[in-house]
Amino acid sequence: MRVFAVVIGFVMAFSGAVARADGEKAGDFDYYVMALSWSSNWCALEGDARGEDQCLPGKGLTFTLHGLWPQYENGWPAYCRTTARDPSRGESGAMADIMGGAGLAWYQWKKHGRCAGLSAQDYFATARKAFGSIKEPEVFAKVSKALEVPAAVVEEAFLAANPGLAKDMITVTCSAGMIQEVRLCLTKDLQPRRCGDDVIRDCRMTDAVLGAVR
Repeated sequence: MRVFAVVIGFVMAFSGAVARADGEKAGDFDYYVMALSWSSNWCALEGDARGEDQCLPGKGLTFTLHGLWPQYENGWPAYCRTTARDPSRGESGAMADIMGGAGLAWYQWKKHGRCAGLSAQDYFATARKAFGSIKEPEVFAKVSKALEVPAAVVEEAFLAANPGLAKDMITVTCSAGMIQEVRLCLTKDLQPRRCGDDVIRDCRMTDAVLGAVR
């Protein structure tokens, strides 16, 4: 209750890790990192300049799925070798409701999804299942004006809403003084697990901007 009181009060009133050489074998990884982006901040940093539909007024998007990333205990694979066919436009477009747009879905498949050792259809289904496995704290939908909040408060809100999570299973990142992402570590079976040391480092900002829901 204390956590939600802190969050509601605000509402109402990374790391040095690098990817290994690209082109690893698909399916060779240890766990997933699921990245959830605060939509309004992503729009401010990138989406507005691109004219993305996700950023139009009235969309009401809060945290969207940036990606589900195969991860090593240290580092991550990218652009892996796979015999799986690429997704169709329709398959990519079907992910727009949780990812904000078809373009992001395609890019995430190309860079990360191919590394999962799954077909594009199964990878998108797994990403959707992972997204649905985490409860977003309801308070974030009430952010009607830009706030300055400690990144730790965002993390604590997710921990309170998801009793199965522990502090070493989640991290919050910042970019350009803004809350960027909530990243959660999951087993291949999509169960919460401890993050690797290169993922677990939190943003320590005490006044990170959380943009208003558009």
